[in-house]
Amino acid sequence: MTKWTPKHEAPEPLEGPVVATITGGTIVWFVLFLVQLPFYGWFDDHGHLWWLWTCLAGGGLGLIGVWYVRRRDAAIKRDAALKAATAGR
Repeated sequence: MTKWTPKHEAPEPLEGPVVATITGGTIVWFVLFLVQLPFYGWFDDHGHLWWLWTCLAGGGLGLIGVWYVRRRDAAIKRDAALKAATAGR
């Protein structure tokens, strides 16, 4: 087997409404948790209780993701403003 080597440069990363995307995903995880919560007994009886806790974990990790992407977005904007200020000198 030959060693894999890239034959072209990697494409630029896609940028979009990252904060809105992560926030929306986090809301979906929490809504799924709340929708499943009334069926706790059924999930427990059938061995599917992990579905409930997966949704809660997804929501919790989503909160960390929201914090992270908001800080990242602010840092990108600060860097762009700094570059614009230094280019104007």
